Amino acid sequence: MSARGLLDRFPEQRVLVIGDVLLDGWLSGRASRLCREGPVPVVDVDGTRYAPGGAGNTAVNVAALGGQVTLVAASGADAGGRRLRELLVAAGCAPRLVSVRGRHTLVKRRVVSDGQVVARLDEGDQDRLPESVLAELVGYAQEALDDGCAAVIVCDYGAGTLAGPVLDWLAEVRPRLPLLVVDAHEPARFAHLAPDLVTPNFTEAIRLLDRHRSIPAQRERWEDRAHWVVNHAAALSEALGAAALAVTLDCDGAVLVEHGAAVARTRTRPVPVAQTSGAGDSYVAAFTLGLAAGAELADAGELAQRAAEIAVAGTGTAVCSAVELAAATADPPGLVHPDELGGLVAAHRSRGRRIVFTNGCFDVLHRGHVGYLAEAARLGDLLIVAVNSDASVRRLKGPGRPVNPVEDRVAVLAALDCVDHVVVFDEDSPRKLIAQVRPDLYVKGGDYPEELIPEAPLVRRLGGEVRALAYLPDRSTSRIIERIRSR
Repeated sequence: MSARGLLDRFPEQRVLVIGDVLLDGWLSGRASRLCREGPVPVVDVDGTRYAPGGAGNTAVNVAALGGQVTLVAASGADAGGRRLRELLVAAGCAPRLVSVRGRHTLVKRRVVSDGQVVARLDEGDQDRLPESVLAELVGYAQEALDDGCAAVIVCDYGAGTLAGPVLDWLAEVRPRLPLLVVDAHEPARFAHLAPDLVTPNFTEAIRLLDRHRSIPAQRERWEDRAHWVVNHAAALSEALGAAALAVTLDCDGAVLVEHGAAVARTRTRPVPVAQTSGAGDSYVAAFTLGLAAGAELADAGELAQRAAEIAVAGTGTAVCSAVELAAATADPPGLVHPDELGGLVAAHRSRGRRIVFTNGCFDVLHRGHVGYLAEAARLGDLLIVAVNSDASVRRLKGPGRPVNPVEDRVAVLAALDCVDHVVVFDEDSPRKLIAQVRPDLYVKGGDYPEELIPEAPLVRRLGGEVRALAYLPDRSTSRIIERIRSR
């Protein structure tokens, strides 16, 4: 099944997430001086954001990818717990949170100065939950299972939720679970449940087999990690009791193991890494939905890898949306359907990204195009290129054009590192797309004075800027075509 076919099935999947939740806080600002009391920066905070973390972020990612999700967890009966519940509901989750009197919700606040985390402040309780609370969690989980469930994700961060009664319940209902996925710092605790998928990172896999000396010491030898996983695939599978493993290697992708043997390797695509946390939650959510939708292990792993890349490029607590994953798995990657462009832009803008938009025929991509597109990309955080359809090019350029069909033009543009997304439009002007995108900056290349760019008044009415970027002299598609024909 194609990636698009799998994504279309995500909304049919009902997922139960059970585990430890916390509240992530991001305090951002600038540091312009050192504190008199000690050699630490003084950060003038100008913004504070909160987001669900831990199992909460996994649930939010399932919802953002289109799945139906119920989250069963415990929080404190305090302001942090109330905020956590509100955020989960706003994200489209169905939270079944047990509020525990006297317990302080686990909160992790990060102080960020100019994009760099300078401190993290943790507070809250992580001890085992009372027996009455654990029984209440089991009751909520049982209700979710009885309502119908395509998958269960267990998120264990050692904060007291996955204790005796909850583990006993999981063992009791295990024969009824179509798909059990474990995301845990100590995954061996769940080996007796025979999970369908476990997602340890490399350090957790090393710790599991107590082979600390096998960790490569130098960064340039990190490729050895994949070989280590391949060589120890059977031992890892036995220790975790799992049918399948996805051993993640951060920037080196992951090794997928099935029935004790390495069967596939996923690799990351280069992305600009921002300050983010929880990309593993995006990975687990996409992997689970992919398997629940009927994907083979390797195909679900590829979806998960793309989701993690999207998450890593974000800021704050990582979330990957369905429209972003659809664009990342399109053919070519980055191609967006016009109907999905608005949602994609909204996802990027919610992360504070500056949107740059341009358009053209790009019939014969030349050095002038590449130079102006690279410059356009430097003026913002995200570059969207709108490309005239073949019919549109014929109306604008004449019956002999385009020389290259739109499929080829789009593929070449999407292959440029500076281009994030490509969208095709059939009209003579991209005004409809501009109204949809509301770009922060609209650029045109060539010999266009800004006052003669037809779309400039619309862009400015929408609050955007307009800029003309010059091509290199004597570089144009028309001249290239004339030169070829003359010879």
